[in-house]
Amino acid sequence: MTIFLNFQHLMETIVHWSSLQGFIFFLFLTTINKGSGCELPSSPECFRQNNEQSVYFCEWSFNTNASDARFDFYFNFIGMKTRLGETTKNPYEIVAEKLIVGSKIDIWIEGNSSSSSCMSPRWSGVLKDRVKYEAPQNVSGSWWSNGLILSWLAPETYPALAEVHIRPMDAPTNYLVPRFINTTLEALKYKVLIVNLQRDKAYLVRIRHRSTRVKDPLWSNWNPDLVVPAELEHEPEITSTLELSNGTRKVMLTWKPMPSAAAVTNVTFNVKDTQSSHDCPCRKKKKEHNTEQNSATVYVSYSSVNITVVAKNPASQSPQAVIRLPVASATNLKICNETLLNGKLKKTTCVELYELQDAQLKPKTVMILTARGKEKRKEQIQQIKTNMRDYIRYLYFEHRCVNGKPQTVQMCFFYKKEGVPNKEPQELFVSDETQNSAQLFWKPIPYEHRRGFLTHYILCVKINSQNEECFNISTTKTSYRLKNLTPDTRYNISLAGVTRTGKGLQATAFFITLSESPVNVWLSFGLLFGFFLFSTMCTVVLKRIRILILPPVPTPVIPDFTSRQPESEQKWERKEEVDELTLLQLLQEGTSVTEKTPVFTEKWSDGSDMENEGSDSEGSSDECESSNSTSQALRKSGMTDIEKMDVELAMLIYRNGLVFDVKGESP
Repeated sequence: MTIFLNFQHLMETIVHWSSLQGFIFFLFLTTINKGSGCELPSSPECFRQNNEQSVYFCEWSFNTNASDARFDFYFNFIGMKTRLGETTKNPYEIVAEKLIVGSKIDIWIEGNSSSSSCMSPRWSGVLKDRVKYEAPQNVSGSWWSNGLILSWLAPETYPALAEVHIRPMDAPTNYLVPRFINTTLEALKYKVLIVNLQRDKAYLVRIRHRSTRVKDPLWSNWNPDLVVPAELEHEPEITSTLELSNGTRKVMLTWKPMPSAAAVTNVTFNVKDTQSSHDCPCRKKKKEHNTEQNSATVYVSYSSVNITVVAKNPASQSPQAVIRLPVASATNLKICNETLLNGKLKKTTCVELYELQDAQLKPKTVMILTARGKEKRKEQIQQIKTNMRDYIRYLYFEHRCVNGKPQTVQMCFFYKKEGVPNKEPQELFVSDETQNSAQLFWKPIPYEHRRGFLTHYILCVKINSQNEECFNISTTKTSYRLKNLTPDTRYNISLAGVTRTGKGLQATAFFITLSESPVNVWLSFGLLFGFFLFSTMCTVVLKRIRILILPPVPTPVIPDFTSRQPESEQKWERKEEVDELTLLQLLQEGTSVTEKTPVFTEKWSDGSDMENEGSDSEGSSDECESSNSTSQALRKSGMTDIEKMDVELAMLIYRNGLVFDVKGESP
């Protein structure tokens, strides 16, 4: 049993050897090594680079240390060995006339040097079925709305199959899953669309392609890694600074750096304005300025201009950032005294005309006159005059090119033909009327209805349809105050615009001043009375203060002893009636009412013989007697001097039917 198994194993070994015999024999024939310095491990690859070429390229891999290595090419067709030639270059070019390209042949290489020789394996096949493109050339990537588009030069006019490897730059070195995509052919370029990528990241891309028109195509070599920066999604953030100098505006622009993922390659900024070419105005060809810096300086004239800045990288460009500069120094513009439309135009001067429709200095139409030959200049002037319209306001510019920079030498308003305004000032009304004043308000005449350069307004005021007074008002004003008016009076007013041609339509209005109010009259009288009262009080107070500070010095009284003769010697007799006089004593503190107080009664003598009652001597005598009798009674009562004085002051004196109550103040 053991002998049988060994025999079976021997037979299987013999069969296996017989199957490998051909392969061993092939290696023996194709690889003859006379030393260790030559090795050809693979068969040669022969191909065309496109279907239209008649030249084949053969390339191979080898290992040798010999500097004098030579390679001989052979092919075999139906047992006939043919030597194609000898070369030291890789690849080797062979014209189609030396080969049999439509039938199957064998091709191999024999390498020889001074110290060794070797033979490569044979390749068998039909040469015309083998096409290998060059590595993709001029590869570029650009971001579009639906993904990344890769494009490169097409080696022939048929689509191909592409293999694309993509890797984010901030990711590990491993590429993403390979993508096999059929290309499209546009303008002799292959294009493929890569979707599902993040637009804010940068990528590394490599591509190879092969033909789809032959039976045995070869993959091309890989292109060098392509860096695709992130998309520039936003416009540059620009800051501008403006300087005016002698008819030229210097615009200094600065902007922020772009995002780092979008700037992995160089980012360039394209600066362009709509006005200048080579820094001079009025030329059709516009200048573009490219820079990699984050700033730029642009010189422009005084006419309106748009400056655009666009950031670009190899894969995208940003939206435009636009700086709009209106017309410079637009205030206090005057009408042109003289233009070059009727004179000579210098070679370095051009003319711009803006057709204006409203108060804004934005042109509806722009006309440019340049000096390019005498005859052409005349044609341009005639064409501009034909296109200009009457009664329309134009903004006139004269530009020159000085030291490579634009300069505006004249800027003014211009009318081809002037007329009077065909519309009155708008919304004229009166407000804030008083007894002697009123305020007028209005809106200016629209520019499209002025039909000329408005020099001033004329305001006319008529009182009760009688006399009219007119005066001029500046065009910059939209209100006016009338003063020194008459109360309770009707005033008719009219306002019209005036051009150099004449007066236009007028706006009218009327108002009545307020009448004087009675309240105001009474208020005036009240104020006058109050002032009088205040002044009187002040006078009294001042006199009192003066008396307190400087008391008056008494003046001695000198009686006037003017003698007077009686008009008649007839005497009037008067009968005197004497009543009883009762003298009461005032009670002192501590004296009871029951104590008897002496009472002195005395009758006066009734003298019937008193003929001359009014004589001074008799009156004095009676008074003395009465006084003496009273004093004697007081002395007899035993009173002190103070008590006596009180009694005297408290007595009642009855005389001629009158009673006088004389009270003395207690000490």
